[in-house]
Amino acid sequence: MSFDGKVAIVTGSSSGIGEAAVLQLARGGAKVVVNYSKSEEEARRVEAAAKDAGAEVLCVQADVSDDAECRKLAGAAADAWGRIDILVNNAGRTKFANHADLDALDAGDFLDIYKLNVVGPYQMIRACLPAMRTHGAGAVVNVSSIAGVKGIGSSVAYAASKGALNNMTLSLARSLAPEVRVNAVCPGFVGTPWFRNTFGEEMFNTIVERVEATTPLEKAGTPESVAETICFLASDASAFITGETLLVDAGLHLDPMATNR
Repeated sequence: MSFDGKVAIVTGSSSGIGEAAVLQLARGGAKVVVNYSKSEEEARRVEAAAKDAGAEVLCVQADVSDDAECRKLAGAAADAWGRIDILVNNAGRTKFANHADLDALDAGDFLDIYKLNVVGPYQMIRACLPAMRTHGAGAVVNVSSIAGVKGIGSSVAYAASKGALNNMTLSLARSLAPEVRVNAVCPGFVGTPWFRNTFGEEMFNTIVERVEATTPLEKAGTPESVAETICFLASDASAFITGETLLVDAGLHLDPMATNR
């Protein structure tokens, strides 16, 4: 996919899906903004890799749960290159809690998760909107989750936040058209460094094997596989698509009993 002449911001792009999206956009010719909140060393590594791919790159520290930081991030791109064409809202957080254990979460957990997973994307879209409207072909891709569709995942708070993000995707796709398209990807399990670091190598491999054994396509997601879909929705190849919440999960959302096995 070609992104020649386009400017892209990817939030939370120091590793995982965000990193993979930055590198694919860079290889396609985009000028890219690498964003991080705390992980500067990792972000600088992604910045160097994107430059090696031939891209012009900015590396900007910003906590996108803060509106002023969102405006700073959007302003850095607009000041450097005079436009913003693509926004990938990837930054997010969770807290692990059994869905049946209602004492495992409190109001603060819900608010912290919602602030980054829902309010952050809203603020980033608002900050980027004037520049995106200038050229009349902006593309926003929100990185959601199967959790927001099926009510599963790491916690009730996380699933609820991703459900809200999906709903916001629909609302903004309607209200920002025709100048800006807004879509979301909803991955299932994705084998990111975060998962590996959280669970350890042995458990990570066990999870991957379990996912491969239970998904219809017998595959476990990777950052690169999700980034490919992100880049499709950000590209001119999807110019006729808006308001879509696309499951990218190797068929995990399907009832296993409905497969031909």
